[in-house]
Amino acid sequence: MALTDWTIIRRSLTSRLFSTLTTSITVAVAVGLLLVLLVMRESGQKAFSRGSGDMHMLVSADASPLVSILNGVFYANPPRRPITWSKYEQLAKSAPWDYFIPTQQGDSYRGSTPVMATTPEFFTKFRPNPGEAWELTEGRFFDKSFEVVLGSAAARSTGLKVGDHIHLTHGIGQAGDGDGSGNAGAAHEHGEFEYHIVGILRPTGGSHDRAMFTNLESTWLIHAHDRREREAHAEHEEHAEGEEHEHAHDDHEHGDQPLITAADLTEEDRKITGMYGRLVTRAGSDTPANLPQVFDQLRRDTTITVAAPRQEIDKLFTIVGNIDRIFVGMAIVVMISSGIGIMLALYNSMEQRRRQIAILRVMGCSQGRVFGLIVTESAVLGIAGAILGVLVSLVGARVVAGIMKERLGLAIDATMPLQAALMVVVAAIALAAAAGLIPAVMAYRTAVAKNLKPLG
Repeated sequence: MALTDWTIIRRSLTSRLFSTLTTSITVAVAVGLLLVLLVMRESGQKAFSRGSGDMHMLVSADASPLVSILNGVFYANPPRRPITWSKYEQLAKSAPWDYFIPTQQGDSYRGSTPVMATTPEFFTKFRPNPGEAWELTEGRFFDKSFEVVLGSAAARSTGLKVGDHIHLTHGIGQAGDGDGSGNAGAAHEHGEFEYHIVGILRPTGGSHDRAMFTNLESTWLIHAHDRREREAHAEHEEHAEGEEHEHAHDDHEHGDQPLITAADLTEEDRKITGMYGRLVTRAGSDTPANLPQVFDQLRRDTTITVAAPRQEIDKLFTIVGNIDRIFVGMAIVVMISSGIGIMLALYNSMEQRRRQIAILRVMGCSQGRVFGLIVTESAVLGIAGAILGVLVSLVGARVVAGIMKERLGLAIDATMPLQAALMVVVAAIALAAAAGLIPAVMAYRTAVAKNLKPLG
């Protein structure tokens, strides 16, 4: 029975099974790494864009617009510079806003889950994804002080549910570990005030999924209480100077202060850290004509920082893109290395296969056919590695997407772009076929008479 080309190639590959597997795995790693990077690059940018929702600008007192977005939208760190309520009222009258929502950050749950204090407009006006309103999986939105609504990821990570009662922590990080901004010992629990969980949000695929939400008055009250305790303690320390030690811990001692009420709040207590702003737009349009003018007007105020979320996210990915290109370059180098591995594997096998090739020539196999067999064998290695690499990338992309959702609350679409997958697979196969050219030339030049001499 005549041997087909495929039978010859299959027997050649199975006779060197270890070399075949390791070479194919090398190609698979390169293809999988490159595809995962391409998927995460595009999907990640879309996921970050979702976090800013439909706002046109974010106003804060942070050091730069990019820092403002990272802190105010993605909860990277609590903003350090507060804004007074009177300043908010001034800015709220400065433009034709569709909404101008105040926010306050700095508290957390057990030092890890960020808390945003805001107004009911955050849920009724702001859209976490353009055109999509907030929805609840259970419960309701807050409508009074000391009520909390959980983001979907926050509910999952903390295990909290509607009806639970909790205490919040001032700052990020465990008590005594600082607030996450370099202020050691700033984190402590607001044990005097109990919060009631009233609702859990449906996932949005953005950063807000991993946060908790309460109203502004709640956070003003707990911080005003802290302020009053500090003032009372300082006054008591001053009064206690020169007195006997037993009088140093009387009724003014820290912790004996009665709970503060809304009527006790001062202008100093009513502070926020940011404002989500969207200008009035015409129906069917997302960008108002007066956006550049309002943006420029606000930027002239040196006491605030004005950020355009989309621009800052694009800037962030421009910065990240430089690192991203390094990883893509590394993946390409790995792919080239896999091609070199294929070439070396076939090249080294030629010394053992010269007699086999000479027999094929005697049986009527032409030099051109022998050349084609070796190139095809090399391409088959590339095909096997590329198919395995696509499977690896599908699994890897989902693993990375799961980690991003768990750690950052970002829902990343791990779907493989067909065009990108085809380009990478074709490139891997072409590279593998090219790697077989040198071994194929060696096979083409194999001397028949010399390699058919009796062994011994």
